[in-house]
Amino acid sequence: MSLILFAFVVRVRDGLPLSASTDFEHNRELQERKQQLRTISKALPCFPDRGSIKGQELHIYFVCSEGVSYMTVCHCSLPVAKAFCFLEDLRWEFTACFNSTAVALAARPYPFLEFDGTIQKLKQQYNQSGGPALEVTLAEVQEDLRIKPPQVINLEEVDLTNGIANGHIDQGPGSGQNVRLEPVTAPGILSLVLNIMCASLNIIRGVHLIEYTFQDDYDGIWNVVAFLLAFVCCVFQCHLYLFHSSLKKPKSFTLLSIIILCNLYLFGLRNAWQLIFHISVASLSTFLILTRKLQDRSSDCGV
Repeated sequence: MSLILFAFVVRVRDGLPLSASTDFEHNRELQERKQQLRTISKALPCFPDRGSIKGQELHIYFVCSEGVSYMTVCHCSLPVAKAFCFLEDLRWEFTACFNSTAVALAARPYPFLEFDGTIQKLKQQYNQSGGPALEVTLAEVQEDLRIKPPQVINLEEVDLTNGIANGHIDQGPGSGQNVRLEPVTAPGILSLVLNIMCASLNIIRGVHLIEYTFQDDYDGIWNVVAFLLAFVCCVFQCHLYLFHSSLKKPKSFTLLSIIILCNLYLFGLRNAWQLIFHISVASLSTFLILTRKLQDRSSDCGV
């Protein structure tokens, strides 16, 4: 029985497949794990440098180093240390064959497909002997894993469509720049303009009320709070539409709820048509925030 079933090498910055092993097993779970590898490769900046995903019988392990990620699908009976030892051997072999310049200049999927021969030799070595040739290498990996264990990632976090797009995966610091959203549409530009208009009206009315509130009495302080809170929510709605964010869906509905409550509280200072306008703009912005997805990469070929 093969312990290491599949290996995959991708570029971290854009998920471009660089090389992969030729697998001869086509069971259902293996195909699911390969699909998850493709998903992970699209969002590597959102994941740690070293991690694992536990399946029923097949597990995924991956490491990222110098802009390249090395991934493998292994049987659950293979010890974690040996799986990462395989990835370390794979990393050494790949860096010995291809330098960072060649990786950076790669423009098409699988430019180093000839590396499959090296992957097959490594797989055969591990599947036949059960581990690396040098025990000292395995011991070093075991010690490294003891000091810094790999992060275990839930299967739910791997679904890109319902994960990153809806905010189930928390981004690491500075990783937002690696996630591209679909281009801004004409309705999106309209919603931004209307949101900025609503924010301006809220801040102007709020600042104007502050003068009378602190000069006369403090009865109108909550009106000021409602105007300023609605202003802040409008600004955050613009931010959510323009930039990718984790937990996008709950954030969007929270902002919409606050804007509706603030405007209902201000009924009297605003007439019914003004309330309908502000709530409609907030609802339109929420709809466009939730429907703006991550940009598909045409270079993502099947593994």
